[in-house]
Amino acid sequence: MARNRRLILSSPSEVWDLLADGHRYGEWVTGTQQVLAADPHWPEVGARLKVRVGAGPLTLDDMCVVRICEPQRRLELEAKAEPFGAARIAMKLIAWGGNTLFTLDRHPLRGPGTRMHGLPVDHLVAIRNGMMLTKPARIAVREHCGSA
Repeated sequence: MARNRRLILSSPSEVWDLLADGHRYGEWVTGTQQVLAADPHWPEVGARLKVRVGAGPLTLDDMCVVRICEPQRRLELEAKAEPFGAARIAMKLIAWGGNTLFTLDRHPLRGPGTRMHGLPVDHLVAIRNGMMLTKPARIAVREHCGSA
């Protein structure tokens, strides 16, 4: 499992607004090239998001399904990228003064990723997750400053 944390200088509700908009997923999830479809009831439990992920010409279509949703506090997704299996992506927002402590953890559920679990794969995933936390931090702060 790879776990990352970051203090975001915006409130949990401001960070949640970004997570709760399925069409903005590609803005903050590293490796997402395009959001192909988002259920209108995203991020309710069972809602789906179809995205194209990859680097350059190497792409595949990925499906994320919401497994747990506690608005402004917690969002857990199951990301399915066949033939590579599936992973659990858990995001937790903790109020920290007027800011947000954002915790992101990811671990494989099914497929080849379960056999590659551990170092050095978890280290690479932790680097990617760190990049993913930087993006919502920047977006939330920019939008917070724009609305202030």
